[in-house]
Amino acid sequence: MTTVSVDEQAISEAKELRDQFQRFLREYEFGMREVETKISILRDEFTHNHAYNPIEHVKSRIKSPDSIVEKVARKGIEPDFDTIRAEVTDIAGVRVTCSFVADVYRLFDLLTQQDDVTVRVVKDYIADPKPNGYKSLHTIIEVPVFLSTGPIAVPVEVQFRTIAMDFWASLEHKIHYKFQGQIPGHLVDSLTDAADAASELDLRMERLHREAHGVRPRELAPPRVIAV
Repeated sequence: MTTVSVDEQAISEAKELRDQFQRFLREYEFGMREVETKISILRDEFTHNHAYNPIEHVKSRIKSPDSIVEKVARKGIEPDFDTIRAEVTDIAGVRVTCSFVADVYRLFDLLTQQDDVTVRVVKDYIADPKPNGYKSLHTIIEVPVFLSTGPIAVPVEVQFRTIAMDFWASLEHKIHYKFQGQIPGHLVDSLTDAADAASELDLRMERLHREAHGVRPRELAPPRVIAV
């Protein structure tokens, strides 16, 4: 019977690395919770004070360790915590699905104009859709998290989109995964047509909503697009 020697130091170092990674991810979990709380407050305030809820649903996620490692490899950055903090800004993510396009911009304004929120990046794929038809408003914000060791600023990616945009993006993601990124040309064309149809549906439903509630159209200036 073979006896395997146990390197106690190696085991200790591996456990310490595990603990460091868990502490690292908890920072982003806490930042994500802060954003979720802010959005929840806005939703409740709208519901009780304005008798209207512009938010259909909210989803949140923390990137898995494997996804973080893959992104570090793709970006070619050093695999240390300080570098990852500086270079990978979408570890924590929150997706807000709204009823209408006007709600998207309104909620973006209400969230990002709060005193303790710092906007790092904005990408408006609603005003300027991706070539495949993808639409959404992306922003990277920083929120303060107060730990026992002191406050830290945590980046959180927040995406705002309508129900139609979310439905299209979900279908596109499944097709992209099915074909491993090599989507046949006829499906690409069909997806682009579907994106146009989703956009038209957004406009039509918003017009119906305004007519039903006697709301006059309000010009909403989209946020400035800041390149990464």
